[in-house]
Amino acid sequence: MDKSIKLQRTQSVLKQLVPEALATLNDEMLRDLCVIDVECTRGKYDATVYLDKMMFDEVEQNYILGHLKKVSRHIQNYCMQMEGWYRCPNFHFKFDDTLEKQNKIDALFEQVSKELEKGKKE
Repeated sequence: MDKSIKLQRTQSVLKQLVPEALATLNDEMLRDLCVIDVECTRGKYDATVYLDKMMFDEVEQNYILGHLKKVSRHIQNYCMQMEGWYRCPNFHFKFDDTLEKQNKIDALFEQVSKELEKGKKE
């Protein structure tokens, strides 16, 4: 079995298990988080979990990231228990800003397109 297939399978499993583990927590803000993607690195020793920003402001994002650091061991234990693993990656949580970047790029392309059309009319 190819290593990349094993890695992709692990990432896929974690993408399902992390939200389940978050749903078991008492903090409602953490329970409602949406996991966008999970990326494993360093031979599955570390995993970056990308979260949807939804409508969280900067203060809320810092609160969430701080509390996720505190409960990351609980999430690891949940994943190990559900999959029967003896080891689980160390989780690093980040808010995904890919959609914002894509929207900015789209707006720039639209602006350039309008300026080119304006230039052709003149």
